[in-house]
Amino acid sequence: MEILRGVSLEVGAGETVGIVGPSGSGKSSLLMIMGGLERATSGDARLLGADLSSLDEDGLARLRRNQVGVVFQSFHLIPTMTALENVATPLELSGERRAFDRAAAALEQVGLGGRLDHYPAQLSGGEQQRVALARAAAPRPKLLLADEPTGNLDGASGAAIIELLFGLNSELGATIVLVTHDESLAARCQRQVRMGDGGVVSDTFAQAA
Repeated sequence: MEILRGVSLEVGAGETVGIVGPSGSGKSSLLMIMGGLERATSGDARLLGADLSSLDEDGLARLRRNQVGVVFQSFHLIPTMTALENVATPLELSGERRAFDRAAAALEQVGLGGRLDHYPAQLSGGEQQRVALARAAAPRPKLLLADEPTGNLDGASGAAIIELLFGLNSELGATIVLVTHDESLAARCQRQVRMGDGGVVSDTFAQAA
């Protein structure tokens, strides 16, 4: 079964891109292919200059490790690890000597400096999403992918996550690509890509103020 058909999309460094469209239009699949988390069955997919089809799983993991951060709607935190450990573990695996210091700083940045030793079950949905964002942002990736980052959150928590996401773009120059059903969130991006039936229906840039 083909999920994506005839998609041609190039995202420049430092852009913020909102991908919108109905359920089943291929938004999440496109995001996963962009991050090297799923493989395209045909065509070319390149990430930061690397041809993803030419890399094995280890090569893809190395490319993603410090270059790509991913925030999922369902958080994907490890329940037996504290917030600090959840953020520090990927840094440790990448060889970062000050993994716990950087993890603590990332959690402080998202307003969770007082929750370092709490486990996911002890955190609200908004706090868990902030831990997930801190984990994605701590390596200071060049590309941050977010799949419905506010989908499971109340309005206030969702708004806080969005401010944090766009802050990473303005402070670190990270490229942000997010999938959302929220048209107002997509409108905050510099560029909106609308999908339908597995293809790109429109690709528009925000008008300069």
